Amino acid sequence: MRGPVAPPQVPLSASRAEAFTDLVQDSVERLERRWPQLADVDFLVLEVPPVGGPGGPDREWHDEAVPLGGSIAAAEGRPARVVIYRRPVEIRTKGRDERAALVHEVVVEQVADLLGLSPESVDPRYGDED
Repeated sequence: MRGPVAPPQVPLSASRAEAFTDLVQDSVERLERRWPQLADVDFLVLEVPPVGGPGGPDREWHDEAVPLGGSIAAAEGRPARVVIYRRPVEIRTKGRDERAALVHEVVVEQVADLLGLSPESVDPRYGDED
């Protein structure tokens, strides 16, 4: 009789979507150490940006480039949100390290937009070539 290769609680492999969500979560956790107020922000991963943009029809994107993320300020009864679009980020990256770097860059940019700060203020290492 053969047993399982790994215990049931240990995934043998994560899906691309799960791996991407983990990258976003890692980035958020890095930033929360410096910006504890981010605990009140919802961070979401969507496959692609909606046609009307991250905030609906009133926030359309008109650029040639597809957005990699978006932020939506808090409103009555709804927390602030940062959205990262998985497919556009994946298309622009080749490997996990490059993808992790771009995810962090997008998260920093969206948090900066939400807080009204520069990305370098949010993460002093923003823009550094690693």
